[in-house]
Formats: sequence, C-alpha cells, structure tokens
Amino acid sequence: MEDQHILRVLARQKDLGFDIFTDGELRRRGFMSDFYESIEGLDHDGSIARAWKGAPSVAAGAATIPLAGLVVSKITQTKRLTAHEAGFLARHSPGDIKMTLPSANQFPAIMYRKGLSDRAYPTYSEFLWDVVPIIASEIQALVNEGVKYIQIDAPRYSYYIDPRWRGYIRDEMGIDPERALDEAIRADNTCLDNVRRDGVVLAIHLCRGNNQSKWYAEGGYDPIAEKLFNQLDVDAFLLEYESERAGTFDPLRFVPRGKSVVLGLVSSKLPELESEDDLRRRIDEASRYMPIENLALSPQCGFASTIEGNLLTEDEQWRKLQLVVDTARKVWNDA
Repeated sequence: MEDQHILRVLARQKDLGFDIFTDGELRRRGFMSDFYESIEGLDHDGSIARAWKGAPSVAAGAATIPLAGLVVSKITQTKRLTAHEAGFLARHSPGDIKMTLPSANQFPAIMYRKGLSDRAYPTYSEFLWDVVPIIASEIQALVNEGVKYIQIDAPRYSYYIDPRWRGYIRDEMGIDPERALDEAIRADNTCLDNVRRDGVVLAIHLCRGNNQSKWYAEGGYDPIAEKLFNQLDVDAFLLEYESERAGTFDPLRFVPRGKSVVLGLVSSKLPELESEDDLRRRIDEASRYMPIENLALSPQCGFASTIEGNLLTEDEQWRKLQLVVDTARKVWNDA
C-alpha cells in the first residue's frame, strides 16, 4: 500500500512540474520515526510531553502531544535509517531525489529524562554526540548513492528564539542557551562534514512545531540569525514565514552571499488557500534583504510531519502545492 501511494504522489509531483521528488515521508509514523526504528537503547513506552498551541479541535481538548521514546541505555544502531525509502525512490522517481533527516539536535531535548537517561549518559551533550555519527553516516550513504538534495529538519532551533523555551534550556535542562546553540551548530556541521559533491544541495529546515496544525514556539529569527546563517555549513535555509509567529524578514540581512533562503509562505496548517498576489508581495519584501535569485518559495513545513497530519484535506494540499509552482514560475521567470 505504501508503494502504491508513493507512486501516486510521485506522479502527481511530476504533473505539477517538480524537478526534485520526495516520497512525502509516507513510510514514516513521524518525521523522526526512522531514527527510533533503527536504534536500540530506548524505552518506547516513555515520553516527554510538550505543550502545543493552536487548533483546539484536535485531540478533543488534549493539552499535550506526547513524543514517544526515552533513552535508557547507550544507543546502538541496528540498521540504516532511510535505505528502504531511498532505494525505492532511486528505482521509481521521475527525477532527482530529495531525502529528509532529523537533526541530531532533536533527540537530547525530547528523549532525555533526568533521573533515567543520565544512568546511560551523564549529560545531554554526551547523548547528542552519540547521535551525531548515526545521522552523519546516513547523510554520507545517501550522497554516495546519488541523492541530490539532503534536507535536515531542525525544529529544535526554535528553542533559541522563543523566550519561554530559552528558559526551559536554562532552568530545566541546566544549560546556558548560547552555549547550547553553539553546540547545536557544531553538531549539525559535523553531520555535514565531507559530504559535499557537485550538484548536491545541503539544506536545513527550521520550524516552530508542526503537529495536527499545532505549534509549540513563537518568535522571529533575530536572536539566532547572525550566528546561525553565518556558521551553519549548508547551501539553503528553509524558513517558516507563513504567520506573524515567524517575525519579519529583517534577519535575512545576515544570510551570506551565495546561500539561498526558501521562504515558507504557504501554510501547511490551515486549509485556506493563500492569495498569489500576497505571496508575490511578500517575496518582493524579502528581496529587499537579499537577492531575489537567492530566494525560493515553499510551504512553511510538511503537510503531515506526524501520521495524524494537519487539519486540511489532501486536495487542499495539492492546491497549495499548485499555488507554489504557479507563483514561483511567475516570480522567477520575471526576475
């Protein structure tokens, strides 16, 4: 059934005019589940809940959405993370492939519980640096197999832009937020070491949470922009910009020349179709801070970062993707 529907979405992407193809993570329970399913050393019955905002109709009043899996012993890798996904795409994709992987920085914040995890890893940092080689080796394998677009999904950087979550890092995790940010950048850069190839795009996606049309963080990129944009060794930044929660385009002034920003102006959370005129106006606003040839357009996040999806239909999703294609062609054909 997965094969059947992935073939269907590949064909639909081709019909829309895409040049890079994805399986939509349709084999995953969530965007991180490949990691969970490839690692031993976790208690899959445990979880650390997060308070989410928005979409009150979801989960019949539930205030939190649990994130399954706690580290309870030294982790060991049992299999490749994405070989089953990439292999099918290599055989069936109409063109070059995009593969997504979670940032190594995801896991210490959501899988480490003091009093339990510290029996295996005395600090969050020690756990992080055991995750790094697993993500790094998967990226290396994908590039060696000819994958042309690697996207690291890194919602955890939102902890450094939201004062509430900066407080969580400081008070609950017991770590200085600026030191934690520096280590997060080092960890992601280590995962990308020695994988550069001509024609391969290395990208990172930053969001504020995307689960059943909910989010958990708010705030503009200002507190992290100069450090993040200049130190992360990627070719492109995919940035949420679909709502006021993301702040202004002003932080784009820190993006180095030659790097690209994909403006996530189309909501994956809300069913209402955006106006093409509004999208073109906002792209024009962003181009005041960096060259328009270094900008692109996309949805702000995935339409289903978790198996439950967001509060819109598949038809509404395809209409939004059609809007992205149509708007991009007009903007960059005219640029």
